[in-house]
Order: sequence, then C-alpha cells, then structure tokens
Amino acid sequence: MSTTATFRPGVAAAPQAWEPAAMFDLGALEGAPVAPEPYETLTVPGFVRPDALRAINADFPAIDQAAALDLELLTYGPAFAAMTDYLRSDEFAGLMAAKFGVDLGSLPRMISVRRLAAPDDGHIHSDSKMKFVTVLLYFNTSWTQPGGRLRVLRSPTDMEDYAAEVPPVNGNLFAFRRCDHSWHGFPPCTGERRSLQLQYVKPKRAERGFLHKTSLKKRVTRALRGLGL
Repeated sequence: MSTTATFRPGVAAAPQAWEPAAMFDLGALEGAPVAPEPYETLTVPGFVRPDALRAINADFPAIDQAAALDLELLTYGPAFAAMTDYLRSDEFAGLMAAKFGVDLGSLPRMISVRRLAAPDDGHIHSDSKMKFVTVLLYFNTSWTQPGGRLRVLRSPTDMEDYAAEVPPVNGNLFAFRRCDHSWHGFPPCTGERRSLQLQYVKPKRAERGFLHKTSLKKRVTRALRGLGL
C-alpha cells in the first residue's frame, strides 16, 4: 500500500484562508428541508461552492486503493484541511443538530475519505447503532456511469426500490439520521468516486479506540473492510 499516511492531519494553514461562507453554501443548507420518509434525510445540491470544489480536488488525498480511510491516516493540502476543520467544528454540528433535532455538540466526530470505487462497494446497509447522524459530501465534477449514485432505500433487499438518488458530484451534501431502517447504498461502479463521510458517534465508540487511540494497523484493517460511501 503506497498511500501516504500520517497521524498529523492536514497541513499548516494556507496564507489565503478559506472562510466557511466562501467554501460552502450555508444559506442553502439552512433552507433545505429534511425529508421525513422513508427516514430523515437532508440533501443540499452544490453545498461546496465551485471555487472551493476546485481547490479541494487539487488538495485531495492521494489514495490509491478502493477503501475508506480515516482522515488521520492521510496527508492533503490546505483547502482540504480548511474543509475538514469546518466540518468538525461546533458551528457545523449546530447546523446538523438543528436539522435533525438531536444534540450533537458533545459527540465525537469521525471523518473518513474515499477516492476510488470497486465493483463490490455500495451494498445495502443502515449504518451501525453507534452512529447518530452521518453526513456525506461528493467531489467529482461529472458522473456518467449508470451506477454509483447513492440511493435512499425503502428496504434492505431491493436496490431498485428507492425514494431519492444523489449523484456523487459537484459538492453535493447528503445527510441522514441513523435508525433501524435507514437503508442506503448504490449500484456498482468503478474508478474515481471522491467522497467524504462525517459521522457523529456515541462516545463509547471513541473510547473503544475508533478515533485517535487506534493503532495504524487497526485503522487500515478497518478501512479495508469499509462499506463504501
């Protein structure tokens, strides 16, 4: 595995700092409704602004395997660092909390990043009970494959029975409140499918080593078992 890895996330701040309002369409997020069925979901097309999307893609981690890797394993440029700093902030947690009606302020925040998709990614799942809210961001600038679009599913068995579909492009944001029937997945695809996943998780998950206390070996092992984003 040739992916560059480090326990020091990101890089030093760039001289030209990114303000959140310049990087994200916060007004669109605040105005977007939460769909109640088949479970609580939030979709914000183009949440990452075009200039920021270009900078983030230029600074994207050089991942060369089809796996979701913890942010702490990766090196990346200043625009990517500015994005992840804000996504982990209390301000963004407050926005998500207001949308889903759940207190997220004290919860640990996990970020994983994926660059490549494999044909066996995207199978249907509802997420672990250790998660409260999951936020996904997508960074491709175009998408022509028939598969690869995230689907909000009504059942754990039928990929074609979906209520909504999210293309993995243009800084689209998709978030949902985890429940026993928060089924989602995507039909098979291959190649570059750039995404980031932010999860608000129960504190015990962090205490058991799912965050900074885990060894590199355990992180990589877990990453290789990832479900895809």
